[in-house]
Amino acid sequence: MTVSVPGLSLLRMTFSSNLPEMNTQTANSPAALDNEEMLLVLHQSLTKKRVLIVDRHSPARDSLRLMLGALGVTAVHGAGSSAEVIRQVKGNRFDIILSDFVLDDGRDGQQLLEELRHAHLIALGTVYMIITSERSYTNVVALAELAPDDYLIKPFTSEQLQARLVRAIYKKHVLRKIYEQIERGALQEAIAACDRVIQQQPVYQYDALRFKGELLHQLGRTAEAEVVYRRVLEGRVVPWAKMGLATALRDRNALEEAEQLADQVIQEAPEFLSAYDFLASVHEAQGKLKEAQQVLQRAADASPHNTLRQRLVGDVAARNKDLLAAERAYGKVIARNKGSSLRTVDDYANLSRVLIERGDVDASRKISAEMKREWRGDKQAELAALVAESLCLDLEGAGDKAQAIVAQAIALQQQVDAEAAEKGRHVSQRLSVDLAHACYATGHAEAAQQIMRQVAAENNEDPHLLDHITSVFEKTGQPDAGRALLDQVSKQIVDLNNKGVIAARNGDLEGSVELLIQAVEQVPNLQFLVNAAKAIFSLLERKGWDNELAARGLDYLQRAQRKDRKSPKVASARELYVAVARKHGIDIDPG
Repeated sequence: MTVSVPGLSLLRMTFSSNLPEMNTQTANSPAALDNEEMLLVLHQSLTKKRVLIVDRHSPARDSLRLMLGALGVTAVHGAGSSAEVIRQVKGNRFDIILSDFVLDDGRDGQQLLEELRHAHLIALGTVYMIITSERSYTNVVALAELAPDDYLIKPFTSEQLQARLVRAIYKKHVLRKIYEQIERGALQEAIAACDRVIQQQPVYQYDALRFKGELLHQLGRTAEAEVVYRRVLEGRVVPWAKMGLATALRDRNALEEAEQLADQVIQEAPEFLSAYDFLASVHEAQGKLKEAQQVLQRAADASPHNTLRQRLVGDVAARNKDLLAAERAYGKVIARNKGSSLRTVDDYANLSRVLIERGDVDASRKISAEMKREWRGDKQAELAALVAESLCLDLEGAGDKAQAIVAQAIALQQQVDAEAAEKGRHVSQRLSVDLAHACYATGHAEAAQQIMRQVAAENNEDPHLLDHITSVFEKTGQPDAGRALLDQVSKQIVDLNNKGVIAARNGDLEGSVELLIQAVEQVPNLQFLVNAAKAIFSLLERKGWDNELAARGLDYLQRAQRKDRKSPKVASARELYVAVARKHGIDIDPG
């Protein structure tokens, strides 16, 4: 069933660019639902679903609850604020979330969806539907970008709600095996599930092909992913397939071709905002920071609620020395993320750093004060405030006071590191570099050198963090020393890694595991974590399962995932873990 409202043609166009087939079939079309019996089963299954209604107005929640009750849905929860949603999804697995677009404290359903997906708080199989009276272009673009499963424009009837829910549930049912394997980390089996959908459910073949292309890319099988996207483009021209092909081209360093494809997508489907992000990444790879900033800003202007992109704008502008633009972007991130689980101490530290670089110490101090209020009792926030204050004092010429505060910061960092190790928390690497900057500025050169060496070694595959390190050396008047340190760290990493890899190639898996464990303990970077995990899993495959060693390998894998969940190296290690665990009849850890 289709809702007839003004502006629907624009909404259909926008969603079809992100979710192919979503609006091409009606809810009771034979092509969408196999037969009337299946339709009946789906209507019955709807009554068993657990639903969360998100609306700041209690009467609106009650009204929707009654509408669902008339459809036989009884397991209905309500939430009046975003914070309540986060609390509930952490304690319950919901099949359906119905969120109003306008939420509490100026936030909206789009931002909530962003937060839930970014933090992996809802399953792939959860139906997320946004209810809105908004018809403006900006809101339509924003909804499409974050790809809810569907939308409903007020007012609507219970029959229209039922039709949309049944259609969404059916699609989730068809794709459920793909979701299950992805959530288990069994990406190869997820690809096999994609192939089954392609063969057996032609209506949803493009959804499955999209998943397949992304999975192949995640596994580093770029050439195969390219074949998938070219196959899609032979049948229909859709933005996501062009972007998938562009990504494959970029990964084999065909930057000009990738740039051209992204430009085409932006021209043909300007609402497909991930194309702007991709094009910005290509410009960065080409060394064109100004162009990267401009294209990101265009996307941020079109979808101002996306805080992750606003953060990217700030980062690129800061590297481009456009400090006013960086200040604006970081300020928007802080404003949008108040009370959100997406907020970070780094957001405040980023803005404070830019303000100090602009010479505005008063504004920097105001941001530090706000950070301490927002993060009361958090040691990383205390550390960030100390670092910012020391740099402010140094800028004001109060060297003695700055030096004393840096000494406090160094001592506090040791507490932060110890607490993070105990609780498995992430320590801000940017903040560590800022502390090193403060150390250099106040004469604590030895401490600064030690911090820089450790951060560079643990993040040797993060070009943006390495750029941050380089900029600190430049600001403190020692660019040659910076290049020398990074060169030394790079050589150390290569030497440590090669010892373990050579041992493995020579068949000495026990020796390889021992050497790579030593490397991880010295430098827990992504490369060593992945290589040590894979060496451990390979040894378990050959010698048999050992719980203690397996736990160590899984710990390394999970730490690597926290560093870069999308890395093909991490995906490959995860695949090996799944295969070895299954071989020995071990339940796979869902983490």
